[in-house]
Amino acid sequence: MKLSDRITQITGGGSDGWDVFYRARRMVAEGHAVTQLTIGEHDIGTDASILDAMNRSARDGHTGYAMVPGTDLLRDTVAARVQTRTGVSTTRNNVLITPGGQAGLFAAHMAVCNPGDVGLFLDPYYATYPGTIRGTGAVARAVQTSAEDAFQPRAEQIEAKVDGAVSLLINTPNNPTGVVYSPETLRDIAELCQRRDLWLISDEVYDTQIWNGAHLSPRALPGMADRTLVVGSMSKSHAMTGSRCGWIIGPEEVISHLINLATHTTYGVPGFIQDAASFALSVGITLEDEIAAPFRRRRARALEVLAEQNTIGLVPADGAMYLMLDIRATGLTGEGFANALLDKHAIAVMPGESFGTAAAGHVRVAMTVDDDRFETALKTICAFASELAGQQAAE
Repeated sequence: MKLSDRITQITGGGSDGWDVFYRARRMVAEGHAVTQLTIGEHDIGTDASILDAMNRSARDGHTGYAMVPGTDLLRDTVAARVQTRTGVSTTRNNVLITPGGQAGLFAAHMAVCNPGDVGLFLDPYYATYPGTIRGTGAVARAVQTSAEDAFQPRAEQIEAKVDGAVSLLINTPNNPTGVVYSPETLRDIAELCQRRDLWLISDEVYDTQIWNGAHLSPRALPGMADRTLVVGSMSKSHAMTGSRCGWIIGPEEVISHLINLATHTTYGVPGFIQDAASFALSVGITLEDEIAAPFRRRRARALEVLAEQNTIGLVPADGAMYLMLDIRATGLTGEGFANALLDKHAIAVMPGESFGTAAAGHVRVAMTVDDDRFETALKTICAFASELAGQQAAE
């Protein structure tokens, strides 16, 4: 008996680069105190008012099958939110509600990639990107960006990898780097997508976490609404990671086919969760700002701490809940530094190599513990890096 290549080749084989994360979790399970700055999980729970709305809906009976495309209320609410933020005409017919952003990413690639097609994605990347593309039967091809360009992708980097490609996946604000793509970068990408006839899949789950500049959805650029699929989610904007509620925004024809896909796969999202999401979005920007506020504070303090030393470099942290730190002055790889930091100081961070090859010599720090603990950990990281760099210089 043989399993399908599609399912056995999702990870591409070999280590996924997350060994430090798994080791830190084992240490915690064994009773060790570890400061975990690894994954993008809020240190606050879902707001009580959202949970109350979820409870009311469930108790009122919205626990059966919900409409597969999403409830009319939530689709209308998401459409209005997107239209207000981007200026692009959007109705419920442009919206499919999905079980989180990850399901949206998979469905979007299913919509535009045939088996054997090439799907492009940018390196560094969120961990699931290549496997998501492979899961559709397509070939996942990375486009390396450069730390020297602050990981802003350049059109010529994409152009060099575009032969045979049908889609390009981008993410701004970016996980893992914290970079917000500039208008110039996005215009260059839009021009290339139109010239080379690529679908653009835009992961915008961090669109409420902008610390410097502004978020620009590429769907709003001229000529892009008909070739862009936008993935959004309640996870980061409303601290609803476990509720698994997201969406795809796209042309009506694409959404109609994706509804067929959902009918044969996920069969929708529970109605009481959708009602809670509708309530949360109806509260407006006040709640979104409240949920983003801890990361804004910690990012501001991080800039002060990092300004007091000269060993670690910071990739411009203009959005999302992460810092990408350049630790190449220590002489270690990101993985080597992260393992040594965990061993000596019980602080867990993610090696840059966990997210591809472009961020080698970096580590990603999630700003996901309380302010004082975060500041203490960051100061310890800086002191440890300085110590290692001193040893490197003395050798």
